[in-house]
Amino acid sequence: MTDTRQPPLLTSVEMARFVAHGSLRLDAVVPPEMNEEGIKVLGEGVPGVPYGSRITDVYPEGSFVRRLLEIPAVAGALRSLVGPDPTVDHHFVHIREPHEGQAQPLHGDAIIDVRTDAFDVQLMYYPQDVTLDMGGTLSVPGSHLRRTNESDTGRYQNLRGQSRLVCPAGTVVFLHHGLWHGGRRNDSDTVRYMFKIRFNPTVRQRRLWDISDLADPRVSKELSTTFPWYEHATGRLEMYNRVLLWRALTGDDTFDLEYWVTRVSNRPQEDAA
Repeated sequence: MTDTRQPPLLTSVEMARFVAHGSLRLDAVVPPEMNEEGIKVLGEGVPGVPYGSRITDVYPEGSFVRRLLEIPAVAGALRSLVGPDPTVDHHFVHIREPHEGQAQPLHGDAIIDVRTDAFDVQLMYYPQDVTLDMGGTLSVPGSHLRRTNESDTGRYQNLRGQSRLVCPAGTVVFLHHGLWHGGRRNDSDTVRYMFKIRFNPTVRQRRLWDISDLADPRVSKELSTTFPWYEHATGRLEMYNRVLLWRALTGDDTFDLEYWVTRVSNRPQEDAA
């Protein structure tokens, strides 16, 4: 019998945190037996899929990837972020060999993406415990709404407030497509695996999550989060861009944080007497 229950959706507070941070982390949501299978599957390789493929077309029912995406917490987060029936942009198995001696430059995955009212998400699945010396994915919280051309940030070695992923097996992380990130050098004796899928929305990303707490004061608190690498002046642009994205996601054109957008939207239509 098919389980028709809807997976648990994100709350408004969780969505606001994603809009501010550019990521959502689900620790150890994949069960141990699946993680053991996942290491084998990723080690053997996952064949590529055509751009724009439907999940049901490229990940058959019962396949490892399909079962991964059907885990309730994963399915609920994916639906909340990009809606029902997203398409697959691409997927890739990232393997970091022991003592390989190099790291991936810091980068964003949005070289030609100029959307301000929509976004793709990247699912990153880690089938094993990731320790600090294994070189987990580095990311820069709050960087996703700053315009860069993919590898523009590659010259930066370290930024204040950056995050180096250390996580238990079975962790799934969702990233906004613009978040600055990069795989770190694996200095351990263990091969490190990560499986990435980028999803494209097929519906308007408006109120796709559980909006019952939309008026919760913690929403504005999350959206007001600052990060150590923000400049005193230019960092204000991040707040401005968050307000624009939150307005697009909620359909509320009056929402603001300390008048960031309101004060530059004042265009009176009446002529002076």
